Amino acid sequence: MLTLITGATGQVGRGFAARLLAQARPGERVRVIVRDEARAASLAAGGAEVVVGDLRDTDALGKALTGVDAVVNIAASFRGVPDEEVWAVNRDAALELGRAARSFGVHRFVQASTILVYGVGRGRPLVEDDPTVPGGGPLWTAYPQSKAEAERGLLELDGLDVRVGRLAFVYGEGDPHLPGITRWTASQPATKRHHLVHVADAAQGLTRLLYAPGAGGRIHNIADDAPVTVLEIHQLLGVEPPADGPDPDPWYAIASTDRIRRELGYRPLFPTLWSARDAGAL
Repeated sequence: MLTLITGATGQVGRGFAARLLAQARPGERVRVIVRDEARAASLAAGGAEVVVGDLRDTDALGKALTGVDAVVNIAASFRGVPDEEVWAVNRDAALELGRAARSFGVHRFVQASTILVYGVGRGRPLVEDDPTVPGGGPLWTAYPQSKAEAERGLLELDGLDVRVGRLAFVYGEGDPHLPGITRWTASQPATKRHHLVHVADAAQGLTRLLYAPGAGGRIHNIADDAPVTVLEIHQLLGVEPPADGPDPDPWYAIASTDRIRRELGYRPLFPTLWSARDAGAL
């Protein structure tokens, strides 16, 4: 089995690719497509095949997909870039990759997405059958919009086994996103909760989606067991406490992991932010 990974030099992709390489069985190979070959040096040293090119380059995409059995699309654009770039990478490139994968005879396609696609909360943990609410929630930007449209378009492709993993807020192993979260949590109520997932568990969830039989056409939330409040995040990071006041949507971006636990046997290695802190895995 040859698996192509996109986004392999990002924090989530690097953690996933390294783990997939480490647990590869005889006959299982990993290929990555990257724009900067130097950034994939550690993956190449671990046994990955490296194709240099952009997902939007037809020639590079063809080279990357030749002989591939499965694709895991982790490539994403979300912070600090124009909306046009977000749409181009998260939706347009993802859909083109899916169509190209189908034409090259790829059997399985795993799409990394986000729990932000749900939009507003539902008064309970969000489940995979909940519809997307466009324009919903304080973080409804081009990022969740583009991811939602990519999901929909990929799942509509006939002849391609697509499975979607909706990730909570990813942190851990030096990921700068957790310290950066205070840019917007400083103005949120102290009681506002955020659902997180450690890089190791994001990789675990995507790996289970990759290998699971019968998961085609299914969506699975990937998160830890205990959302944390803004106050707890600020305390852990040692920054000023946030503002106080009511949370207008206390169930926003809080997801149920019941489906992935029941269907795929997922159990977080770091069930809470505190367990990752205690293990030195932040």
